[in-house]
Amino acid sequence: MRRTVRIYTDGACSNNGRANTSGGWAAILVNEDGQRLTLARKLTGDTITNNRAELTAVIEGLSALKRPTRVELTTDSEYVAKGATEWLKGWKSRGWTAAGMKPIKNVDLWQRLDGLLQLHAVTFYWVRGHSGHPVNELADTLARHACDGKAVREYG
Repeated sequence: MRRTVRIYTDGACSNNGRANTSGGWAAILVNEDGQRLTLARKLTGDTITNNRAELTAVIEGLSALKRPTRVELTTDSEYVAKGATEWLKGWKSRGWTAAGMKPIKNVDLWQRLDGLLQLHAVTFYWVRGHSGHPVNELADTLARHACDGKAVREYG
């Protein structure tokens, strides 16, 4: 792991968790040379929530890396940042259950993320959404456009 890649992610969801929900996610990867890869897609299915969109953005961003990498990952989702840095270890030790032995939500995505966190050295940074962070704002725009089914332009 010689180089560091910065990944900025965001997810979006309309009608959070209800019928006829649409979602979208975006991940912007920036290497040390400033080269940028922008990923954004629409989510479909019956169980789309904002949290699933946020987790998918992180998973897809990390999955785009070709080899183990040092990653600085910026998200505006406290659910993702705290889940990955504070809650994940306990969930795993209790057999993927929360306190009180209740099943955790989005366990399929948390398990995928856990595997990626074993591969990459990831440091999470949380930023407040819509606070003017330029790349987070771009990720938000791209995720919302993907959610709405609009074409997503790659920014280089």
